[in-house]
Amino acid sequence: MADYATSIHIDAPPAVVFAHLVVPERMVAWMGHRASLDPVPGGEFSVDIGGSLVRGEYLEVEQDRRVVVSWGMAGSEDLPPSASRVEFVLTPVPGGTRVDLSHTGLPETRLAGHADGWVHFLSRLTSTAAGDDAGPDTWTR
Repeated sequence: MADYATSIHIDAPPAVVFAHLVVPERMVAWMGHRASLDPVPGGEFSVDIGGSLVRGEYLEVEQDRRVVVSWGMAGSEDLPPSASRVEFVLTPVPGGTRVDLSHTGLPETRLAGHADGWVHFLSRLTSTAAGDDAGPDTWTR
């Protein structure tokens, strides 16, 4: 198994960034085309991203501080629903929020694609959480 981790700075307070991780309309502003989210432990985490159906559940939700979800792809043999884990840690910093992301438990064959995806989507999160329009998402698998 492989892990991916990165950090970004967003020019918005943690409460705004947190909303982009738990509110369906805000989620699809930066990632995916459809989202069904129930941000409580055990609640549904379902996001359709460029033809991939990400399926999992919320594992931990700490208001404005931390979100952990299980992550996998419907119909995938090597990364089925809930097979990996994504954690967002939000830390207030001068001028905004530092977001530390870790995606653990990925099959080695999926690491490069997910790393590329996270670079793409975190750039969009940086824009949308700061109040900009990231435009239509062009990500495809």
